[in-house]
Amino acid sequence: MSADKHLQSWQERFEMAEAMQPLLGKLYRNQGIEVVVYGKPLLNASTIEIIKSHRLVRRHVGEKLRLRESFPFVVALSKLAIKHCKVDIGKLAINYWRDNKDASGIEAYMAKELSEAINHGDDTPARDVVLYGFGRIGRLLARLLIERTGKSNKLRLRAIVLRGGKKGDLEKRASLLRRDSVHGPFNGSVEVDEENNAIIANGTYIQIIYSNSPDEVDYTQYDINDALIVDNTGIWKDEAGLGLHLKSPGASKVLLTAPAKGAIKNIVYGVNENDILDEDTIVSAASCTTNAITPVLKAVNDKYAIENGHVETIHSYTNDQNLIDNYHSADRRGRSAPLNMVITETGAAKAVAKALPVLAGKLTGNAIRVPTPNVSMAIISLNLQTETNRDELNEYLKDVALQSGLQNQIDFTESTEIVSSDLVGSRYAGVVDSQATIADGKRAILYVWYDNEFGYSCQVVGVMQKMLGLTTLSLPNS
Repeated sequence: MSADKHLQSWQERFEMAEAMQPLLGKLYRNQGIEVVVYGKPLLNASTIEIIKSHRLVRRHVGEKLRLRESFPFVVALSKLAIKHCKVDIGKLAINYWRDNKDASGIEAYMAKELSEAINHGDDTPARDVVLYGFGRIGRLLARLLIERTGKSNKLRLRAIVLRGGKKGDLEKRASLLRRDSVHGPFNGSVEVDEENNAIIANGTYIQIIYSNSPDEVDYTQYDINDALIVDNTGIWKDEAGLGLHLKSPGASKVLLTAPAKGAIKNIVYGVNENDILDEDTIVSAASCTTNAITPVLKAVNDKYAIENGHVETIHSYTNDQNLIDNYHSADRRGRSAPLNMVITETGAAKAVAKALPVLAGKLTGNAIRVPTPNVSMAIISLNLQTETNRDELNEYLKDVALQSGLQNQIDFTESTEIVSSDLVGSRYAGVVDSQATIADGKRAILYVWYDNEFGYSCQVVGVMQKMLGLTTLSLPNS
């Protein structure tokens, strides 16, 4: 192909991606349809991101997917009476073009494949959400909720509760939402309404409430009712502490973004979210590490049966550690986080059993905090009941990542060059690094990357939806 033809080919793809963008936006805003390509989300995607998502298809299935081949599927989607679902146009297009030579049958094919989504969730009322705490996870949850702004959105961020309230606090909080040293600038506009003590982000009006205790807020005075309170503080972890939220008028359920104590259910979305019952008022979304490893462990256990194992977490430092050497109540955490690797404890391996009881007592775990601000890795060393090898295990996990019920939790990479910064912004609970897999006989070692902030926050949103009865169909089913 000549140089001119390469440029012409790129130009055609770029123009097709540009034409696709407004359709993708309207599908979500008007119909609540999230479009993905083999799991890669296209909601608010740039033209380059749309092109790259199509290029990745060849790596997954060995076949090209051109934008001109997927574009008719986006058009057909907009004509169907379906709402509130996630649709993988990559899978639909690949499956269709394998058996067809022209586009004449696309609309009928789509109507058949997506029939399950007709009028799905159309009558479900929108629900109010309050973020209690506005740290790393709170701000990322705000970004995720705001990006879904639209009349079809059923998950409405109504308020953020903070301690303090000193002069200038509101503008500082807004600034932290606008700019993030790890995740980059906010995609849109953030305004401050000083008079009414609110932040307006991409048209979402967010009331800022100052309170020193969960039971001191009357949400109803802000027209917030039957709300889900998402506690991001980590201060209260048991039923007595988290139950204080339920004493506030307007609050009906509580979700903790940390491991819970006692009998509170620890949920890893994609694994045991069906354990959430309508009568459950307090639920935990477990930890970032538990979310990263549990889906992979479930997949491995389903096929090979795990005898026992050990999980070593190489974890980015967190706000709990010190920037420079200073007193800390925990062992070793008082030493400078940006300058040291710090061995510390993690309960993630044992916590897996709360979401996956079949592994109770089978896993040990430890953690090493390292001088990076985000993205962590779990090294999972397993003894299996069934023999396998590297190629077989990788091929199985690749299929799980693409085709199974865990496809929204597990990603899979075959890159020999990937490093931690490449995973910033990953929406998956964990990413299997296939090039690092070691397997021989009944022994296997897996390396699983995870964005311990953003990937975890995406998992939390899934739990929020389940608690409020706002689950999303993912189609096609295979």
